[in-house]
Amino acid sequence: MPEQGTPDLSRRRVLQGAAAGTAALIGAGAFTAATSAYADAPVLGTYDVVVVGCGAAGMTAALTAAARGLSVVVVEKAPTFGGSAARSGAGIWIPNNSVILAAGVPDTPALAAEYLAVVVGGGSTPARQNAFLANGPAMLSFVMAHSPCRFKWMDGYSDYYPELPGGMPGGRSIEPDVIDGNILGSELANLNPAYLPVPAGLVVFSQDYKWINLAAVNAKGTAVAAEAAARGAAAALAGQKPLTMGQSLATGLRAGLMQAGVPVLLNTPLTDLNIVNGAAAGVVVTQNGSPGLINARRGVIVGSGGFEHNAAMRAQYQQQPIGTSWSVGAKENTGDGILAGQRAGAALALMDDAWWGPTIPSGDGPYFCLAERTLPGGLIVNQTGHRFVDEAAPYVDVVHTMYRQNAIAPDIPAWLIIDQNFRDRYVFRDILPTLPFPDSWYQNGSVYRDLTLWGLAGQIGVSPSVLTNTVAHFNGLAITGKDTDFGRGVSVYDHYYTDPAIIPNSCLAPLWLAPFYALRIVPGDLGTKGGIVTDERARVLRPDGSVIGGLYAAGNASAAVMGHSYAGAGSTIGPAMTFGYIAGNDI
Repeated sequence: MPEQGTPDLSRRRVLQGAAAGTAALIGAGAFTAATSAYADAPVLGTYDVVVVGCGAAGMTAALTAAARGLSVVVVEKAPTFGGSAARSGAGIWIPNNSVILAAGVPDTPALAAEYLAVVVGGGSTPARQNAFLANGPAMLSFVMAHSPCRFKWMDGYSDYYPELPGGMPGGRSIEPDVIDGNILGSELANLNPAYLPVPAGLVVFSQDYKWINLAAVNAKGTAVAAEAAARGAAAALAGQKPLTMGQSLATGLRAGLMQAGVPVLLNTPLTDLNIVNGAAAGVVVTQNGSPGLINARRGVIVGSGGFEHNAAMRAQYQQQPIGTSWSVGAKENTGDGILAGQRAGAALALMDDAWWGPTIPSGDGPYFCLAERTLPGGLIVNQTGHRFVDEAAPYVDVVHTMYRQNAIAPDIPAWLIIDQNFRDRYVFRDILPTLPFPDSWYQNGSVYRDLTLWGLAGQIGVSPSVLTNTVAHFNGLAITGKDTDFGRGVSVYDHYYTDPAIIPNSCLAPLWLAPFYALRIVPGDLGTKGGIVTDERARVLRPDGSVIGGLYAAGNASAAVMGHSYAGAGSTIGPAMTFGYIAGNDI
């Protein structure tokens, strides 16, 4: 693990004690010594509330606390604001919010509670689930009242388990509406870039991608692509800098902080929490290479993200094989806030889990594979050449299956097998139909190509006879429209990213046109979901259940309210913002 420094260079002593698992190190006695050292550090400021992390959780928390009249500062490790949220599609899962109710979604508190309880089960406490459901709609209304953020329903993007009690086949997810980046002025230059930038000249929403993927073969897809271009042209004529998805969300929240007069200190990583008499009294940060103390009269809210880019933590807590290079989370997310909380005595949970998804480790960065594994004309096989999963299932479930079965029938990496017909019909990532995959993908072994399945199998180390038999069997299922092996297409969710022109099952089509392609699939993620244990008020808890005074956590720095599951699109950001809001109101 990376060292967590202290101003008097006592970090080696702290780290050695942590490595040895010495319980006394994280007790009150250890922090008495540390506090005296921190007291000698230069004081950079004193506020009512210090928020660590300028992502969706941190900015919502800061905005909430500021609206109560508290003085707030946000410290951010990165040279940019927005964190992983800015990089994302920014789906937000909030049952019973005003946006979906206005759109006619027939949601009710009872349905939402029933659904969340069955999806999450014992993965989080009923009290935390109830707090999320009770505060989510109020959070969203608050954000719209105190920032320029506006939202729209993602019509038809179903809950991930719509057939379960309380599930919504039409979906509960929302996404940010377009926002003009000019509202930030020069601060726009500090926005964390999107993971996959929107093509220049277009204004594209998350929901548009399902249709743009089909633009070459579907009239509505063509119309949606044209509409995206028209929105872009109109924005250009108006002199706007139109932003959607995570770029819109981060920009809107940052604008809210600017309006509220909340300072954001970029390039200011958390070094440690300042614990005085067992309670959080501020943070130690580094600025320009030097440590400094920021005091907090009310307390500290940790929203610093997960540990997806900390190789040592992933090796300690998670299954192998695992790779930090397979995550699309913000690169600064190395678990700093989680480790600081642990040193302060916080309990940790769900550290073995992440917001997983099948990912192609392409030569120009990981690609979190959504539509491509669902569209008809493709299947995923393990290293023996057999299918092992419903390829269109919720992405977290696909990776859970990969890890569960890897020891028995190795499937890390697995292989997405497609044919030229697939390539001629559908966009792949941002590669238009018929265009070749980038050379870098071939060079790093992310994709292989051959005129025959037999030859393709040889290239990827799979039995040629097994692969050809698997594809032949799959083609038979596709013709009938019934996946009797894994149920692909049984759930409404399976059909979101599919081709309605394909019948009788829009998820399934045979592979028949050479050449054939194999794309490497590994267990990537949007970020980790384990972290500091909190209660329904977002307060940080010790292993014995007692509260660490003045210390709160939200977002991926905290153990997810979703437990090991994933209720719907935006189950990361929705709870992150909600528990940031809860913390900002409670502190």
